[in-house]
Amino acid sequence: MKVPSMARPRMLATAACCALALGVCAAAAASWPSRGAYSQLPSEIPAHFQPVTRTFDYTRREVMIPMRDGVQLHTVILIPRGATHAGILLTRTPYNALSMTSGGNSGSLAVELRDDDDLTRVLMQEGFIRVVQDVRGKYGSQGDYVMNRPVRGTQNRTPVSDATDCHDTVEWLASHVPQSNGKVVVIGTSYDGFESLMCGIDPAPALKLEIAENPMVDGWMGDDWFHHGAFREQMLPYIYGQEATRGDSDGWWRDFHDDYAMYLKAGTPTQLAEAHGMQQLGFWRKIVANPSYDAFWRDQAVDKILAREPLTVPLMLVAGEWDQEDIYGALAVYRALAPKDPGHRKLFLTLGPWYHGQESGHGSSLGPLKFGSDTALHYQQDIIAPLLAHYLQDGAPAEQVAPVNAYVTGANRWEAFPSWPGCEPQCSIHVTPLYLEPDFKLGFQRPSAGPAPAYDQYVSDPDHPVPYRPVPVLSTDSPGWHTWLVSDQRQAAVRPDVLTYETPVLTSAVRITGRPLVHLWAATSGTDSDWVVKLIDVYPRQDAGQPDLGGYQLAVAMDIFRGRYRQSFSHPAALTPDVPLLYQFHLPAADHVFEPGHRIMVQIQSSWFPLYDRNPQTFVGNIFNAQPSDYVRAIQRVYRAGANATYVDLPLAGSVAPGH
Repeated sequence: MKVPSMARPRMLATAACCALALGVCAAAAASWPSRGAYSQLPSEIPAHFQPVTRTFDYTRREVMIPMRDGVQLHTVILIPRGATHAGILLTRTPYNALSMTSGGNSGSLAVELRDDDDLTRVLMQEGFIRVVQDVRGKYGSQGDYVMNRPVRGTQNRTPVSDATDCHDTVEWLASHVPQSNGKVVVIGTSYDGFESLMCGIDPAPALKLEIAENPMVDGWMGDDWFHHGAFREQMLPYIYGQEATRGDSDGWWRDFHDDYAMYLKAGTPTQLAEAHGMQQLGFWRKIVANPSYDAFWRDQAVDKILAREPLTVPLMLVAGEWDQEDIYGALAVYRALAPKDPGHRKLFLTLGPWYHGQESGHGSSLGPLKFGSDTALHYQQDIIAPLLAHYLQDGAPAEQVAPVNAYVTGANRWEAFPSWPGCEPQCSIHVTPLYLEPDFKLGFQRPSAGPAPAYDQYVSDPDHPVPYRPVPVLSTDSPGWHTWLVSDQRQAAVRPDVLTYETPVLTSAVRITGRPLVHLWAATSGTDSDWVVKLIDVYPRQDAGQPDLGGYQLAVAMDIFRGRYRQSFSHPAALTPDVPLLYQFHLPAADHVFEPGHRIMVQIQSSWFPLYDRNPQTFVGNIFNAQPSDYVRAIQRVYRAGANATYVDLPLAGSVAPGH
């Protein structure tokens, strides 16, 4: 290409500059150190960085506390600045002690514990020392992890358990935290609540009080894993997260937005678990091997274990009336231990209008329900704070907390009792049957047999199970999981495979205090069946104060029962097709007032998916091994007259059966 003459000087100048630059670069390269010399440059990161925390209002210690078998447990100790003779609040957890004590990377202890609201308020007011410990085998602790490690005995031949680990930890803290007065209270929610209960087995002398909030107690009967034999398959992600890795670093994956579609497409919980590699997990293998209430589950039931132990350390049990995870455990322990405390001095119970763990946060509402006050704050300030002051402080103030504090839903007020179930001094509890009647009505008089068919029926189709909340069913990590127990049951009432019965409009208030007991007479064309019974408060068609609650169907108490366990929880048996059989089971406890102008409703159905696995409606020895061909449609008949009358025993707080 020919270059114009006027451009040639610029090109020559550019070439000269490039030559000069190359020369400079060559000279610089000659002075560079060799490749090996780079390893001699010192790192800018110190070998042992020492944080400066002079301005913090607390000091932080991380220690490894030795257990009796030599295993060391990672423990975080947070001590308010200037504390002396302070009591210790201990939580033992599988949920990461570091994350639970590092909420804000702050020099303020209140900010650092921001996810622990109730404790934060108490800590800031009273100056207690906060201790959180990773349980054996999780996160920073040594040893092997076993889900809800059994106490020493037939299922645990080792010298250690969660009970011994708590004993050793409490003893160590009492003698190795010089800012303390040697008094320890253990507190925890859910799995941590289970750990609190374990501390009451052979307790260390320094343990002064246990607080078990929404504890895991009996995983088969009514807490996390089963309810009356029906498997809670939406707990699969939890099991995966707890056992896939030591630190929950390998989270559950999903390729559906809608859990209803995901679980239905998977077919069975076994197939979904295998698709996630869960056959590698020890606890999942135990669940599959023990679908019935055999010794594996009975020996681990904490209420049964504690019933054999002396009640030496005072215990506060906390239950939520709409606890979507562990609605069974706290009250089961209370029933087991109440006979050991006839003077009402060592056993305490708080029953609040809460989802799982809500007592630790804010309790002015639950879903669409408004309570008019912060019920959780009442628990924190008026119940827990005085108890902690009494049991942890030197020169403890007198203990003035009532043995039982229960929130009466519907009426929206707190009441105090010496025991549970209880009501105001001028009344008593009367068990009163509420019967199914013809034309889908409910009444307090037993219906007589007549010429009309004495049953109602529907078709239960495993290919189209009834969802436990409106589709799309989001994961248990979604906000809706916390409040689904108070979701509007009209979404179920409109389905043809749900039977719905209701009273006339109530002219006087009806209060239940305790556990309703279902007496269901039903037949199925299959050889196995699930039965779901719901007790519901139906709001007036219009509500000027809360328009969104017009006609609302609020579940007060509801649960599921797997038919194969009709005669024995430990020895399942096939059902005789098309023969009326009696199923009896308790619904969760409630303290609720059905106000005048409301109606009482009962719903009955045969699936509650995907919270619970689908019953194939064909009897198979181990339901986890059910094949696609086992899933069949079934005709379900619910009987309501004569000797086969279906009814729900209501624990009414009053002297006579209510009128309409």
